[in-house]
Amino acid sequence: MKVLGIAGWSGSGKTTLIEALLPRFVERGLRVSVIKQTHHDFQVDQPGKDSWRHRMAGAGEVLLSGPQRWMLVGELRGAPEPGLDELLERLSPCDLVLVEGFKHARLPKLEVWRAALGKPWLYPDGDRFLAVASDRPPPPEQPAIRHLPLGDVAVIYRFILEFLDLT
Repeated sequence: MKVLGIAGWSGSGKTTLIEALLPRFVERGLRVSVIKQTHHDFQVDQPGKDSWRHRMAGAGEVLLSGPQRWMLVGELRGAPEPGLDELLERLSPCDLVLVEGFKHARLPKLEVWRAALGKPWLYPDGDRFLAVASDRPPPPEQPAIRHLPLGDVAVIYRFILEFLDLT
């Protein structure tokens, strides 16, 4: 399976870009999974429901299955957050995994950057950045890197297909 990171500051448009790319990959017949890293606590089931009750009672993992979907929830209970390699091992086989977040992971990455955020570029200090998708090219004083217009999803899609040899 091919893996590509989509990294950038909060609010840069990573989720929006992935959301725009996914239908194109699926239309091409590719099976795509997404791993999203968050630094916030989150809930995936409703308080009072059976799966929530099982988690609250101490289950390390709860797998919920129904006619439309299944969901596996793991509780860390103070254990360290699993690394990207461990998370990738848990995925079902697929053609492509898009990884949102994990800025410092050692995998090929596309940086998503917006001028309005006023944040620094990640790629000069990062590892394995292939290109930047941004609303303006990096300034000349920054190291050279391929620039993809953030508003042109077709260009970004073609770049990913070509780089990962999914054509």
